[in-house]
Amino acid sequence: MSKRFYITTAIDYTNAAPHIGHAYEKVLADVIARYRRLRDGDAYFLTGVDQHGQKVKQSAEAAGIEPKEFADQVTEKFLALWKSLDIRYDDWAATTDPRHKKAVQKILSDLHAQGQLYKATHAGFYSVRQEQFLTDKERDAEGNFGSEWGEVVEIEEENWYFKLSEHRQWLADFLGKTPGFITPSFRQVETIRAVEKLTGDLCISRPKARLSWGIELPFDPDYVTYVWFDALINYISFVGYASDGDASLPDFDTLWPCDFHVIGKDILVPAHGVYWPIMLHALGIPDERMPRLLVHGWWNLGGAKISKSTGTIIDPAQLKETYGADALRYYLMRDIATGQDADYNESRLQQRYNADLANDLGNLLNRSLNMISRYREGVVRKVEFTNPEINALEQLGKASLAKYTSAMDSCEIHLAMEAVWLWISACNAFVETSAPWKLAKDDSSRDHLDAVLYTLVSALRRIAVLVSPVIPSAADQILNQLQSPIAPDTLLAGLFAEQIPDGHTIGAPVPVFPRLEIADAQQNA
Repeated sequence: MSKRFYITTAIDYTNAAPHIGHAYEKVLADVIARYRRLRDGDAYFLTGVDQHGQKVKQSAEAAGIEPKEFADQVTEKFLALWKSLDIRYDDWAATTDPRHKKAVQKILSDLHAQGQLYKATHAGFYSVRQEQFLTDKERDAEGNFGSEWGEVVEIEEENWYFKLSEHRQWLADFLGKTPGFITPSFRQVETIRAVEKLTGDLCISRPKARLSWGIELPFDPDYVTYVWFDALINYISFVGYASDGDASLPDFDTLWPCDFHVIGKDILVPAHGVYWPIMLHALGIPDERMPRLLVHGWWNLGGAKISKSTGTIIDPAQLKETYGADALRYYLMRDIATGQDADYNESRLQQRYNADLANDLGNLLNRSLNMISRYREGVVRKVEFTNPEINALEQLGKASLAKYTSAMDSCEIHLAMEAVWLWISACNAFVETSAPWKLAKDDSSRDHLDAVLYTLVSALRRIAVLVSPVIPSAADQILNQLQSPIAPDTLLAGLFAEQIPDGHTIGAPVPVFPRLEIADAQQNA
């Protein structure tokens, strides 16, 4: 059986409500998965929540409830948001799931049996926020631990350690010989530099006396698994690794390696760029079956990272209620280059809605359908007529498809949408230059008018397919109004081969993106 495209996102940490950064990451992964289904016919998208760890326990205690109840309450918020944003995932990875616990304990047992784990006492400084021990390299020039580490306490305790340093040279060699392991490439360079400075081993446990909320070590019940060691394993635990024939899980070999783990730049080093490949290597995963990492940037506000601690959280649920899921998805994909940072600006969201979606795409659809209804009683005819303008628009459409495909293959969604919108703009210009309202007055131009209207409907149908990964609901509405739904097995390769039949009847035009009039919208210039 051939391998399916497999994409995951970093699982969200259930210690806080979802924010726009979470929404961006999920929409990005969803767009890539939808595109791969359109390109290849199949894709598998896994996402979920990390429900363990000290911060969850502390938040639950503050709320006066058990950690599981607290984690489940926050999880419901994530689930509701992903549903409202039309995120189409194939499985939900919750780290309290028995399937995950089984895989984590199997991996721990295997590593323990291989002598990869050992017990030792360590005294040092511990970041409560990041749930990790710190070293002097985390101090600033004044010798202090920065605010990014939150509360830092000095502790001494016995724990279990994973022999991370034993694999440092392997990782350095692997990164050096494997371009494309991390996208964008400059993030791979950053990771190589981090590995050069790597010292020591990884503490992979917490004493139950201090933290009971976690997966118990199978060989030492006085300890639970460190949250990052636990969470990373979700990428394989939910796709059949160590499944022992569990019918509820996919076949591991048809999905692994993962084509992309979509993660934020803040969790590349050390978790995903260092810990995770070394964990897989220690488990015997060969170099050629290592997953790839797609690292995205942050949405900032005035140049500063949007965060709960600074009081700059942007609520995606509220934005969705105001602008709709498709408009928010489009803005998040159009106004940021994958891998780079961008400044959130609500006025830009409004501009993208009114200019791109309502004026460009929505107006093209409404004008085309209204003209077909007015001049041809809602019926399009395929005639043997062509002219330079029609030929040029057809060639531009094919060039746009090529640029779109190249950009989407590279996960540069903003460039893909730019290519499509050039086509949309050309279609609107074609309406003006061909002037169907003039052709309708001249009976000798009957075939010319039919060819113009047929060209517009054909272009709209293809455009709807191309934008469907980004604005799926709007694309469906466009295709429904055209009364030309795309067959489930339609792929990009055949997009220009399929033809609308002669005598096809279109539906009544209904505004897909009614123009927004929001006088008091927040301005974040």
